[in-house]
Amino acid sequence: MSVYRKIQVILFAGVLGVLALFLAGGWYYSGEIEARALMIDHEPDPFDLRVASITGGRITLDTTPEAALNGRWSKPGLWGLVSDDTYNQVGEIVQVTEDSVVRELIPLGPLPQVGDPVRIDSFAYPEDPLTAHGIEFQEVGVPAALGTFPAWLTLGDSDTWVILTHGRTVGRQEALRILPTFVEAGYPTLTITYRNDRGLPQDPDGYYRFGATEWEELEAAATFALAAGAKDLVLVGYSMGGGISLNFLYNSSLAYRVKGVILDAPVLDFSAVVDYAGSLERMYGIPVPGVLTDLAKFLSALRFGFDFNGTNYIRRAEELSVPILLFHGDDDLRSPVWLSQRLYDARPDLVDYHVFPGAKHVNSWNADRERYEELVRDFMAGLED
Repeated sequence: MSVYRKIQVILFAGVLGVLALFLAGGWYYSGEIEARALMIDHEPDPFDLRVASITGGRITLDTTPEAALNGRWSKPGLWGLVSDDTYNQVGEIVQVTEDSVVRELIPLGPLPQVGDPVRIDSFAYPEDPLTAHGIEFQEVGVPAALGTFPAWLTLGDSDTWVILTHGRTVGRQEALRILPTFVEAGYPTLTITYRNDRGLPQDPDGYYRFGATEWEELEAAATFALAAGAKDLVLVGYSMGGGISLNFLYNSSLAYRVKGVILDAPVLDFSAVVDYAGSLERMYGIPVPGVLTDLAKFLSALRFGFDFNGTNYIRRAEELSVPILLFHGDDDLRSPVWLSQRLYDARPDLVDYHVFPGAKHVNSWNADRERYEELVRDFMAGLED
């Protein structure tokens, strides 16, 4: 074999090797998309802090190796504090270092003990409306195509009902922060569940679909509310629940009964969320190349039947016709804040957009409770004008 021919063979083998590595990388990252985002997940966040001391209305928390750098534990605002068998709140930061924080302790029941593993909880309140706020509620069943889905129903004098939809992997407790704002103003509320929630019917494919299918349970809840006397509806959607809410507006025959929407850190374009996550990953100290992420999404569409284009809810923004109150934290590492900016840029005539500095994913209320609740009250009052 000539030297020239040998060089050709070597180059060809090298190209095949690079292609094989590229395909292997794309296959691996498509598996990461499945594992991190699509697969049903009911595992609670780990206990990543440890109680160092409790004294004088203050608690000192030490980090563990599982604690996220600059995580919730070091963020100002009101938060839940969870141990194996206690739930309390922490508030004002007294002192913070790289590996510990001293915060105001707000007892809600039995306190954790020194040495107990704990975690910070963004929901801020425990269990259900009655336990959290003393709000009477009914546990009702909402019939839908896949089965009956439980919901918390609170009553009120208004004929406008508020339907609250939580995000991926979490439950109705996510809505407990803002629920009193609606109840005190006299609005009936329906805090719903949907497919893939713990103990409830699963999507036929066994995956989260980021609103592509879950909007059907929101439609069932809307049907329930309207049959119970609602004249019109306000939708509240957190994270993936924001995508569910917008896809309901695009697809449901009941969308015309919606008079307003509140979105908190909504997942408006799952393809962009995957790109963002890839940009935060590091391979040999550099971000994962976008072309590899594109391949991973292509393979995910083939392997898992995921419709990335169908979960881009900004591309249909011209179809929106109701006012939207939009919250997003600018330190969100899950759903990038610029996605909400894109929705605002597409429909500035409808979207009232508010950025919360330093807030992480769905943590705007925690960062500035008074501002958040005032904006919600003003928005709801404006819908009545």
